[in-house]
Amino acid sequence: MTRDLVPLPMQPHDVAWPTHDWPRGEPPSGFELPPFPDAGVTHALAVVWRGRLVLERYGPEHGPDSTLISWSVAKSFVQTLVGLLVRDGKLSVSQRADPPAWRALGDPRAAITLDELLRMSSGLAWLEDYVDAGKSDVIEMLFGRGKDDVAAYAAEAALAHPPDTVWCYSSGTSNLVSAIAARALGGGPAALADYLRRELFERIGMRSATVRCDEAGTWIGSSFVYATARDYARFGLLALRDGVWEGKRVLPEGWIDYARTPTPASNGEYGAHWWLPVEGDGMFSANGYQGQYVYVAPAHDLVAVRLGASTAEQQPLVKVWLAELVRRFPRIG
Repeated sequence: MTRDLVPLPMQPHDVAWPTHDWPRGEPPSGFELPPFPDAGVTHALAVVWRGRLVLERYGPEHGPDSTLISWSVAKSFVQTLVGLLVRDGKLSVSQRADPPAWRALGDPRAAITLDELLRMSSGLAWLEDYVDAGKSDVIEMLFGRGKDDVAAYAAEAALAHPPDTVWCYSSGTSNLVSAIAARALGGGPAALADYLRRELFERIGMRSATVRCDEAGTWIGSSFVYATARDYARFGLLALRDGVWEGKRVLPEGWIDYARTPTPASNGEYGAHWWLPVEGDGMFSANGYQGQYVYVAPAHDLVAVRLGASTAEQQPLVKVWLAELVRRFPRIG
């Protein structure tokens, strides 16, 4: 499946980059927030329009300095880490994945590529269920038998389909990618933490950001980044600006287009560790459990961050609300 990609807008020449402080602005004249549906509790909302922070709202007991969990928004950070390593010549998306458990002669999983892992089309069996602990692979990985070595647990998954034929959303896949990235970098957990800090967080001013690792030293990239809403907005702005920050390229040219190019097996709803909202308008997003969202809307030169607590049934309502919020800002061009 192909999709024309909406061009990614450049930072306005008269707007400072928010490496230290966010330039402030106002929503367009006459703007009103759409009524929020009965869809749970919002802890933080931040909207960046044309490079300026134009809207912030916080729930009880939260504010601009509150660090909030990403849940699966972290997956898009994993994709960004891979991009940094591709830039540095340490990884290629076409290379074969290399979990140690797959190196035995004749293991069919050894044919899986990093691209197929990033696109969730590896063919590995996985049940991403957040309720039924007796059946759920993700619950067992994060909180049960796999919690001390999430990548080793994920590597146990059998090949259920030929690679690149079936789409299956999998937190285990993201932790496999995290472990692959760490091996490519070398130097252990401390080296990875330093690399993320130096090459990503400090480059774009995400000073609140931290990650969580398991006992084996693997960043649990499926689920655990902690940051303020403003810093998640910086991450979204990096994607909106095509991986460029302060006029310098952070991510390889074309990396964000790779992220937002539809995966055929996903029916066009998923790219490479980024979602492609069915609401359209060229938006792409980082989505997390309980309704954590970083929406990137190139057609409107806008980033919208919503962090909160919504049930699985409520989350579609939040996504529709976010899409409506985006559309209340004028399109550029």
